[in-house]
Amino acid sequence: MTTPTPSDAVDPASLRFGPDGLLPAVVRDVDGDVLMLAYMDREALARTLADGTTVFYSRSRQELWPKGATSGHVQRVVDVRVDCDADALLVTVEQTGVACHTGARSCFHRDLASGRDPAAGVPGPPGS
Repeated sequence: MTTPTPSDAVDPASLRFGPDGLLPAVVRDVDGDVLMLAYMDREALARTLADGTTVFYSRSRQELWPKGATSGHVQRVVDVRVDCDADALLVTVEQTGVACHTGARSCFHRDLASGRDPAAGVPGPPGS
């Protein structure tokens, strides 16, 4: 991994939010495991950067969602990266508890091909 320099800094005003005003944010833990995908609007991003914990925009509830506000499963922000097109974020966090509302450590715990869900103890089809 390269160390960012001041010239690598990105002005948040230059980010390319979608027509819905949202920016996808891939969240990974400090070990590199992908935990979840969520969305941020400008206010959620500003609060995340100011507070040092993740705040997302809930598309289903149409409101800001401070991760862990009710569960206690807070994500302390370690680093925020912007992709080459400035239309997606990679947020590295120190995760307290689990990231997924199902109780799994990661929201990406189900295997598409086999149907296995190791987080839930659900075996895949026979022979998988």
